[in-house]
Amino acid sequence: MTSPAPQPQVRVALPRGDLRAGLAERLIAAGFVAEGYAEGSRAYRFAVTGRPEVLVRVFSERDIPIQVALGQYDLGITRRAWVDELLTRYEHDSIVPLRSLDLGVERIVAVGVPGTDIARLAASGVVRVATEYPQLAARYLNRLRIPAYRLIEVWGQAGFWPPDDADLAILPEDVSALAAEGLATVATVHTGSAMLIGNRRALAERDLRAALEPLLSLPIGLLDGGAEEPRPLDVPRGVRVEAPVHRDTLRLAVPDGHAQRHTVTALADAGIVLDGYEADRHVRRPTASIPGLTVKVLRPQDMPAAVARGQFDLALTGRDWLAAHLAAFPSSPVVELADLRRSRYSLGAVVPDALPAANIEEAIAYWRRDDPRRPIRVASEYAALADHYARERRLGRYQVIPISGASEGFVPDDAEILIEGSETGTTLRANQLHMIDIIMESTNCAIGNAVRPEGARGELRDDLVARLQRAGELVEA
Repeated sequence: MTSPAPQPQVRVALPRGDLRAGLAERLIAAGFVAEGYAEGSRAYRFAVTGRPEVLVRVFSERDIPIQVALGQYDLGITRRAWVDELLTRYEHDSIVPLRSLDLGVERIVAVGVPGTDIARLAASGVVRVATEYPQLAARYLNRLRIPAYRLIEVWGQAGFWPPDDADLAILPEDVSALAAEGLATVATVHTGSAMLIGNRRALAERDLRAALEPLLSLPIGLLDGGAEEPRPLDVPRGVRVEAPVHRDTLRLAVPDGHAQRHTVTALADAGIVLDGYEADRHVRRPTASIPGLTVKVLRPQDMPAAVARGQFDLALTGRDWLAAHLAAFPSSPVVELADLRRSRYSLGAVVPDALPAANIEEAIAYWRRDDPRRPIRVASEYAALADHYARERRLGRYQVIPISGASEGFVPDDAEILIEGSETGTTLRANQLHMIDIIMESTNCAIGNAVRPEGARGELRDDLVARLQRAGELVEA
């Protein structure tokens, strides 16, 4: 294998998603033309016209502050909320905010059903808050001096949680989407535009002018903003006890996204029909013809924690997400109840095709051939599972990089290993990658608390699990 090419002098992280089109237009006007970025190319890396020393890499917005903080990228552009989310927890991190950019203003808001009063909630008991922004949310709630609250950290779509599974959601404001969910804005938590950020050490020690000069010429956005400073509530202090869950119905969570199609088929084979939950559409709360059964659609990543909290009695998710939950919380009461044996794919360690190694042991030896103490970077959406894998495979010094998307682009430049799932291997092959070590074969499954519900709820859970188990066995027949 030939020696890797020298790293470009300046590495810049740019966002995909909603910011991309407007940012690309402004970059071109500033003379910073990332070839293919404006066209929405699905590539992950771009050269910059006339600036051979600069490399652009595209990330999910929330990953960019982490990449810049780690020093893997010298400069980055993302929404201010994701920058402040990281800096709220790591106040002295190596991120330097450089410039607010004119790419629109985003408000992070607290929402609830119309008429929600935060002071009344705080006085009545434990306030349940669903959010993708746990650090900004905790800061806001602490500034309000709410005596007791529970943060429900979710992977997205926090607005789907109130009112039955959360009292509030903290999320980016989208008036039409909130109205569709029957929610309204209660308070503003954070305000900001996009932001240019830099790595503190790179700014101090390296010549970044080839990228920094044009990026600093981009139009200025909102100068103030940031996290709100709410007036503390006048709420009596004292012990707040979360109300125990009392219900007569069995609550079932079913997934959205790519797992939905397989789940619809599994339910149909089990004789379970949910009105409003079809392969090509779903409503948030489908109805079931089975007496005593209520249903809600959730992200599959959020289901194990929701079951552990007692919010759902039964959930249909992936075995990979159950494994990730148990890696983070080994004493969790959540267990697999039935293997649905659908949506099958392998989860494992992914490396470049060019790596001269036949197994993970040879790969570790290759990476450390010149430096026995070199840390091995492991990137994954399954951060806890990646950490467990690194310890189990005895990687020695390692660093887990949590990511939220665009995963195939992380190796080899930004991580040695990607912990990723693959159904057919097509995407891996297209990116010159392969799975060198399989962690598990994942399918979708039914999960629940290890302690069976009492009475009719328990009997109904037994019946549904038995039906799903038989339907799964038919797949293998």
